[in-house]
Amino acid sequence: MNSSKNGLRRMLHWRGLCDILVASLAFTWPAAGQTKAARSSATPASLEQRAEANLKVARENPLQLRQFLLKMPKGGDLHNHLSGAVYAESWIRAGAEDHLCVDVAKLAFTKPPAASSGGVEQNACGEGKVPAETAFKDQKLYDALVDAFSMRGFVPSPGVTGHDHFFDTFSKFGGTDHRHTGEWIDEVATRAAAQNEQYLELMHTPDFSHTAAIAKEIGWREDFGQLREALLARGLRDDVAVAKTGVNEAEELRAKREHCGQADAAAACNVQVRYICQVLRGFPKEQVFAQTLLCFETASANARFVAVNLVMPEDGYTAMNDYALHMRMVGFLRGLYPKIHVSLHAGEIAPGLVPYEGLCCHVRLAVEEGHAERIGHGVDVMYENHPHALLKEMAAKHVMVEISLTSNDLILGVSGKEHPFLMYKMFGVPMALATDDEGVSRIDLTHEYVRAVESYDLHYADLKRMARTSVEHSFLPGESLWSAPDALTRAVAPCSRDILGAEKPSSGCAAFLKGSERAQQQWELERRLHAFEAQL
Repeated sequence: MNSSKNGLRRMLHWRGLCDILVASLAFTWPAAGQTKAARSSATPASLEQRAEANLKVARENPLQLRQFLLKMPKGGDLHNHLSGAVYAESWIRAGAEDHLCVDVAKLAFTKPPAASSGGVEQNACGEGKVPAETAFKDQKLYDALVDAFSMRGFVPSPGVTGHDHFFDTFSKFGGTDHRHTGEWIDEVATRAAAQNEQYLELMHTPDFSHTAAIAKEIGWREDFGQLREALLARGLRDDVAVAKTGVNEAEELRAKREHCGQADAAAACNVQVRYICQVLRGFPKEQVFAQTLLCFETASANARFVAVNLVMPEDGYTAMNDYALHMRMVGFLRGLYPKIHVSLHAGEIAPGLVPYEGLCCHVRLAVEEGHAERIGHGVDVMYENHPHALLKEMAAKHVMVEISLTSNDLILGVSGKEHPFLMYKMFGVPMALATDDEGVSRIDLTHEYVRAVESYDLHYADLKRMARTSVEHSFLPGESLWSAPDALTRAVAPCSRDILGAEKPSSGCAAFLKGSERAQQQWELERRLHAFEAQL
């Protein structure tokens, strides 16, 4: 009897091992007898089914899930603040190179009392401050700076929330020289390339010191048209040239660091980067208007800038008090600059952060008054007036939502079923995952894909759709590859008979692609998706 039981145990043990082995083989190898050529020529439907089967196995283990999603083509990251995307370690290195000091009590960079070309002496920073390079010899200081410059190890305490710590980081690592901008673009593009991303829209604030100065001198005027003319007459466009020079120099440095155009070019060279001009909405209304005007002018004069957005905490006093006014400003200027795109931070608030009355209408105002084509975050949508009608309106107008799950959790404390992700999905509102501030949050886009799968039980088709949506709703010029907005199933007539992503499209399709940067990126995404699915 005991012998029979032991034999049964051994049989069950080996059967379990066999099940594990079969699952492992299902993930790592193609079906028996199937050649690489056969897999490559399989139908799109069968390839997608295989990818779904692989995802099903991978999701049983978070580490395996990350490896699967790391390799999956993700299209673009459309909501990515450049300064917030840089990791703390890079800020510390730059601070040391720029001979900045560290206020030890505040754990923040400060400029030394006097410039020094040969480095900063230990006592040159002043009382309570040390040279930034000291961090390389003091591990405790180094660790403290990383924690202060990011959300690493953060634990809420009385009076200090995740929201507060998150936004405080930007003032702590500020002050480095603008010459590092090209390094930051390289860092973000390199990280994107490693995750099979192909496109980035980085939010960036060009120098607007002159614009802010003339706005202060002119003061506020209720007539937007008169205020615009007064600002232009005082030389606001001078800052447009400064912005163009700054981004051109940064791109040149990025290309040099990545060896673009050379035999040893880095993979990051293949990541296309465009910029969204940031407006700081926490300042007086005349400055907000002036900077918004500057951003529209900058985007009109420089093709690298593709859109305008308003940033800074949405729950701040000025941002809340002037929100409707800000939307009217954007709407007015969009009417004068109809070719410039608009993506707006809206609904990045939650109950408790502001009064319930303050949750009434930010997303709606952004869509209807600010003419937003994309919404950043949109977390409060179900607390807005008539939310279901708003969701239907967004779906009908094809207003995309840039979803940043980790950021929403860290800043707002909103995650899981409390997040409107599933509501947007239910109503057919287009969505794409984004990082927001990957350096501050200590994440990457793959992390967001993993989180989405684990939080909302998503299928491969869901992930593939969001990747396609990211490029569909990019602000690149040109027509879409898809015949209908957000349908993402049927190509336009010139490419309808082609295998999407093929190395050699038909002559008619090739001509179409040549005239559209957006369609080119969509074609590239289809090529990558096919390659990814075919190798599973």
